[in-house]
Amino acid sequence: MLLSYKYKLRPNQQQSDKLARWLDLLRANYNWCLKDRIDGWHQQFICGDYCDLRSGIEITPLTCSLVRGTQLANPWKEGNGKAKKEGEKDKSPKRTASLMQDANLQDLKAARPWYQGVDIGVLQQIPARVNEAFSKFFSGAGFPKFKRRHDFKSFSYKPGRIKIQGSKIYLPKIGWMRFYNSRSIPDGFEIKTVTVRQKADGWYVSVRIESKSTPDFPAIPDSEITTITGCDMGLGKLVYLSDGSVIDNPRFATNKHTRHLMRVRQKRVNRKQKGSKNKFKAQQKVARLRNKIQQKREAYQWNVANKIVKKADAVAVEDLQVKNMMKRCKPVNSEIGRSLPNGQSAKRGLNRSIADASWHSLTQKLEYLAVKSGKKIYRVNPQHTSQTCSKCGNVDKENRNGEKFICTNCGHVDDANLQAARNVKAKAIKLYKLNGTAGLVETSLINSGERPLDNTLPKGKRCMNGNPGNRNIKAEMS
Repeated sequence: MLLSYKYKLRPNQQQSDKLARWLDLLRANYNWCLKDRIDGWHQQFICGDYCDLRSGIEITPLTCSLVRGTQLANPWKEGNGKAKKEGEKDKSPKRTASLMQDANLQDLKAARPWYQGVDIGVLQQIPARVNEAFSKFFSGAGFPKFKRRHDFKSFSYKPGRIKIQGSKIYLPKIGWMRFYNSRSIPDGFEIKTVTVRQKADGWYVSVRIESKSTPDFPAIPDSEITTITGCDMGLGKLVYLSDGSVIDNPRFATNKHTRHLMRVRQKRVNRKQKGSKNKFKAQQKVARLRNKIQQKREAYQWNVANKIVKKADAVAVEDLQVKNMMKRCKPVNSEIGRSLPNGQSAKRGLNRSIADASWHSLTQKLEYLAVKSGKKIYRVNPQHTSQTCSKCGNVDKENRNGEKFICTNCGHVDDANLQAARNVKAKAIKLYKLNGTAGLVETSLINSGERPLDNTLPKGKRCMNGNPGNRNIKAEMS
């Protein structure tokens, strides 16, 4: 079993300054490694001398690149590029760009003595971090970006180097440090990786623990599911359930008081002189307010997820593409080439409300608690869930009138969101063939030929959360 706990650290002033200094050094090293990988990649396509625009110096690149990405050190693991027998091609393996940058760390510490105060295991994680960013890029993600201060807020230790005794934790090159031990590590679990992260209200540590002898949480088979709850995410109310109940949406970031307070604090930031200490203090106040909003939202979502999971043996939710829902409106051009109003001003307010509701984060918590409780969560296609009548199965865009649902075929009247929650439940019953479910709705009314989506969590993502209202420890949802 693989779990992850989060604790809040209690460093003294000297330790806090040292941690902040480490972040600056590691961020500089990350940007340097990224620049080296980019330059090394482009050098293999250059066949002659060229002039560097920044330095104005003529540079002669390597015309036969052995390893794509960098040329820092010896590119051979063994054999030094020589064949074992004359006339044969060398078959010794080559180092990757990440390993070559890792081998260059000793020269880095010798040339820049201020890096000697940083733990070598932490430094070795930086080339691996850059290499992971490039791997994601070649898998379809965006191109790696250079990190700024607000983008680089964490670093990790290698396994086997961290010690925990009571309410104290030992971090190499930092020393013993107190922390809020809100949940003790279970017996038989071994500490794996440890990540230190800076937030607006202090420093946190995420400890990943593993026990090979402890089995994972058992999941209930589909044949034994007797009850299921359908959920429809909304904005007026956060969640509409198929049993007719609703869960309020507190609007932590978009309520009138919070928006006014955020507007005042952001104005104070704009009025301060750029680069001054007063501007930095004003920015910290804005960051603390955002962090407080996030903590309130997460605590509330944990409570909501607990209530929903306890209602039935399974939960059915819509497979929403929130990123696509928050895209900008398409431009509307007139015949003479001018842009016409396209409703983007109103869409901006809608996007703000969707971001505040954080449907994706709530669904992640539902998945985690379902796995922890031995229950299941099913995802269904959200298409036509709020336009389908649960009585006669009529699908018509005119069925929905704002928040009201009036069937144009049979005259059935209901709340549109509650109607959608019932349809989500009906779709899940039919798609996953839950024939033994109690309180079945008429599944033949939902005409769908979809395939069931994978409702299991990825391997390594299972973790144990703390109390939903506990600020010092939460599940690692990364």
